[in-house]
Amino acid sequence: MSNDPIEFPKSRKAAACPVCGRPPVPEAKPFCSKRCADVDLARWLNGVYRVPAVEQDDEAEEADPEKFAPG
Repeated sequence: MSNDPIEFPKSRKAAACPVCGRPPVPEAKPFCSKRCADVDLARWLNGVYRVPAVEQDDEAEEADPEKFAPG
């Protein structure tokens, strides 16, 4: 092992605003403006962003309880 410092690339492109794609500003990072931050918050509150879930059948669990047993 070497004690030399690790060199990382100097040029890193800033991530774009997740709402409109413009470059972010420090006051509203990761967004480009307060408006885009508010649009994103409204999307969260209205349920636009969600993780899809698969419902399990109770009958399938009763037929093979080992398959659905935790851990």
